[in-house]
Amino acid sequence: MSGSDPYLEHRRLLFGTAYRLLGSVADAEDVLQDAWLNWNAADRTAVRNPRAYLVRMVTNLALNRLNSARATRETYVGPWLPEPLLTSPDIAQETELADTVSTAMLVILETLSPLERAVFVLREVFGYTHAEIADTLDRPEATVRQIARRARTHVQARRPRFDADPAQREKVTARFIAACSGGDLNAVMQLLAPDVTAWSDGGGKVTAALRPVHGPDNVARWFLGVLAKPVSAGVALRPATINGELGILVTLDDRPLGALTYDLAEDGIQNLRLQINPDKLTGLNPDPRATRTSEDERGH
Repeated sequence: MSGSDPYLEHRRLLFGTAYRLLGSVADAEDVLQDAWLNWNAADRTAVRNPRAYLVRMVTNLALNRLNSARATRETYVGPWLPEPLLTSPDIAQETELADTVSTAMLVILETLSPLERAVFVLREVFGYTHAEIADTLDRPEATVRQIARRARTHVQARRPRFDADPAQREKVTARFIAACSGGDLNAVMQLLAPDVTAWSDGGGKVTAALRPVHGPDNVARWFLGVLAKPVSAGVALRPATINGELGILVTLDDRPLGALTYDLAEDGIQNLRLQINPDKLTGLNPDPRATRTSEDERGH
């Protein structure tokens, strides 16, 4: 892209960095807007590596926002879930990239400190060296190495253990949609693992469970209560690639009402996460900017 603006050239990389750090489409877009303003005000003649400069700027802007967001989330109504993001179908074929943006991974990243999260994302997702991360975060390289080791151990201990075959996930998704649409309690229960748990994020804006729901019977009944009546009123459930994995998009007249993602274990669906907070659905709109995966995210 010779002659193009480096900010525009690397925008998808910058969004991917901010989104993985914040778990919020809206916050990531705000960070990119601030970065755009700062970039336009910068003395570009002094910038030898625009990509590194922009990543550093976005990372630090995101860290500032993440530190303040953590306090806000302590008073959040009900479970807090990341904002879902429609991703291009081909990302699901690239397991490593898809895993780093999955809802399950973003939930795990929420358990890290802001600094640990930044180091993990830069190191494990984008492959930056410890020295480059130390320069980006203005920390000693030895400290970055310790943080990286601690964060990687933490994430590996919590990430899902079973990687489902895409064809199996497609079959399970279709069966789940059919069971919910038909109000078939037994069919829903048959798809759930014995230790299944469901989380729903309404943010106090719409009705949602304020605590996690456990067990096949409770989870199946809760989902049918949430989805069966709306489906009969014209709400549609359809498969969609959400955060790099096949999930379920809930719409009314093509307007997104929610997103369901889940982990698939050997004995069935293990974790379900339903995002229905209307303030956190902007990433579900079929906007070209919302399908934010590109070759620019691979390597650096």
